[in-house]
Amino acid sequence: MTSTETEQTLSTDVLVVGGGPAGTWAAIKAAQAGADVVLADKGYTGASGATASVGTGIWYVDDVPELREAAMASREGLGGYLAERDWMARVLDETHARMDELARVQRYPFPVDAHGRQIRNDLQGPEYMRRQRIRVQRLGVRILDHTPALELLVDAYGVVSGARVLDRRTGETVRVEAGAVVLAAGGCAFQSKTLGCDVNTGDGALLAVEAGAQLSGMEFSNAYAIAPKGTSLTKTAYYSWASFYRADGSVLEGAASKGGRSAIARALLNEPVYARFDRATPDEQRAMRKGQPNTFLVFDRLGIDPFTDLFEITLLAEGTVRGTGGVRIAGDDCSTDVPGLYAAGDTATRELICGGFTGGGSHNAAWAASSGSWAGRGAAAFATRQGRPGRQLRAVGAAGLRPTGAVTVGHREVVAEVQRQVLPYDRNYLRHADRLEPALRSLHGTWSAVREGLSASGEDLFRAREAAAMVAHGRWMYHAALQRTESRGMHKRMDRPAQDPAQHYRLLTGGLDEVWSRPESAPRAMAVGGGRAA
Repeated sequence: MTSTETEQTLSTDVLVVGGGPAGTWAAIKAAQAGADVVLADKGYTGASGATASVGTGIWYVDDVPELREAAMASREGLGGYLAERDWMARVLDETHARMDELARVQRYPFPVDAHGRQIRNDLQGPEYMRRQRIRVQRLGVRILDHTPALELLVDAYGVVSGARVLDRRTGETVRVEAGAVVLAAGGCAFQSKTLGCDVNTGDGALLAVEAGAQLSGMEFSNAYAIAPKGTSLTKTAYYSWASFYRADGSVLEGAASKGGRSAIARALLNEPVYARFDRATPDEQRAMRKGQPNTFLVFDRLGIDPFTDLFEITLLAEGTVRGTGGVRIAGDDCSTDVPGLYAAGDTATRELICGGFTGGGSHNAAWAASSGSWAGRGAAAFATRQGRPGRQLRAVGAAGLRPTGAVTVGHREVVAEVQRQVLPYDRNYLRHADRLEPALRSLHGTWSAVREGLSASGEDLFRAREAAAMVAHGRWMYHAALQRTESRGMHKRMDRPAQDPAQHYRLLTGGLDEVWSRPESAPRAMAVGGGRAA
């Protein structure tokens, strides 16, 4: 696909791709820094994505040294000691400030305790995102709803200088030229039907890699959430109060929400598994219903009392949405390895605060607010230095946009093939080289077919790009999983069950037609500004 002379062009200082928590905080902070901002969202900003669908915890810890120390220490071993204390401390500080701002400016109605003190470690997603949209609009940000980004634009020096987007309402493409770009488009859940995540197809990482960015932590991408079978209700916090059973009513030994999901996965390969929240006291039951009412709305509609009735469960893949892999962060302003490009939220790696173990809702929500704020400020500063593009820009997208041959494949068949390789528990969760290697070979073949013969027009154009992004993610995560020949964090190798002290490093991954993975060569130097054009 090529751009035409009739293509509409917009100009701005900062373009934010994605309208979830990370994207809206990026837009807010960039606008507060004096930048003109455009926010392009695949869905409707404030109502689409993982957070807008549900309640979420948030890693909000009072500024008490003992509490902060305990909060940081609790994550280190789980994540294979790959997190960094400096980044943890920064996120705790920034999250504290952003939640204060949310209460003070957006007037978010945090509940209060018996002493009248606000409780700020939990958010109701729909209300949170509604208020974020209002704040973004009041700051003068131009919101382009239902406008997914298709590809990035770069100048002659490789500086990211905007993107081409698709207006889904008209089917027309638009060029948005910008002084800097923030990618906050979420992670990749492979359209597994996990709650609110069908829009999270990994578009941001594909855009970044096409522009020359690197990824980090892609082996930590095998998060699976427990859900009642036949639903997308992947809120797993309350399964800490659950017991798990076989069809005959006997207890499934070793099964647990934390530290025992592999037992559930192994059982599900051969038989149904059931759960019941039978470890919750009456007081806890009342608190749970009040804390996450939408969880119980699903059970009520199904005619299930989860505290007394057994209900069948399944596991849904959450990929890099609840995993920790994503675009490598090169500076403390969330700049990437590519000048002019910033990453935030689930598009970016969360290894910096979680290491190799899922941050769940709590840590990911804190990271979204923090990284979004830093990326917005960083992008605004870069755009001020760089100025708006005043020279010829080229588009760098390929797979799904510009096939090398005749169009012979459709996006639906590509997605179906990717899902066959990445959703089964015995491939992606219960990992073993004997299963990972053939799955990766198959995905390489699918990528070749996509590069040669996948393209579309109108609404199907961004669907083709979603399919390409999902193939790319499958290849990146399996390649990294094979390179990390140990078990660390959530990456569990059945054939390599021990943790290897010699592999105490972060693993970088990248490439499109040729995928590569290698250890990060040295401790990451903290940088600011994302570089500047020569």
